[in-house]
Amino acid sequence: MSTTRTPAGRLQAALASGERPPRPGPLSACLTFGWRGMLKIKHVPEQLVDVTITPVLFLLMFTYLFGGALAGSTSEYLQFLLPGILVQSVLFTSVYSGVTLNTDMTKGVVDRFRSLAIWRPAPLVGAVLGDAVRYAIAGTVVVLLGLALGFRPEGGAPGTLAAMALVIVFSCGLAWVFTTLGLLLRSPSAVMNTGFMALFPLIFLSNVFVDPNTLPSALEAFVDLNPISHLVTATRGLMAGDPDTGEIAIVLAVTAGLTAVFAPLTSRLYRRGS
Repeated sequence: MSTTRTPAGRLQAALASGERPPRPGPLSACLTFGWRGMLKIKHVPEQLVDVTITPVLFLLMFTYLFGGALAGSTSEYLQFLLPGILVQSVLFTSVYSGVTLNTDMTKGVVDRFRSLAIWRPAPLVGAVLGDAVRYAIAGTVVVLLGLALGFRPEGGAPGTLAAMALVIVFSCGLAWVFTTLGLLLRSPSAVMNTGFMALFPLIFLSNVFVDPNTLPSALEAFVDLNPISHLVTATRGLMAGDPDTGEIAIVLAVTAGLTAVFAPLTSRLYRRGS
């Protein structure tokens, strides 16, 4: 009996008769893995609970619990607070870049990616690009709620969009820190706990909630050096229609530094596991 009449023979003949598809380029592979991240949100929408609910809780609680005591009125404090809550909400979301990568590692998905004939860092770069959608969703929730509560950015829509873009760019740089943790730690919960433990002091010891001039001198000096304080100041300036180019330059420089250090480190750890 001819081998082409057997199921295995027919499959081999079908595969041999077609042309081999071209190898995807780096950009195509990165976009594909970015789309994979968005599809995961589509199929498991519960992932967006932290992205949507947590920013709402923080903005409402801090505005109405501390607004009168810190600024004299909740409406005045909202104008000061909202850019900081925007930064906080998006930065907290960046922790999930490491959590997601670690989940793929523990489930063996990364081993399958390593076997593909693609640009090796594509799954990493694509995942960070896909997570930028989460950052945009978190930022949009904060801004829309703020507008409903009475926040009025003097910079209008252009200033608000520029502020959100700056926060997202910084968060993409910070995400590389957490992808490194995702490859070093053993479980997703360990990555999440470590990430939040690192972010909490940096965010609360910044100018998100209070003016640093009201703090003790030693603490004020730390706040002034904190890169998150520079991000919040730049965000406030953009939303107020008075962009501070010096602060924006510092934020972009820190972003470039984080990416330059941790993106290659993540890629090296990823290759080392193959």
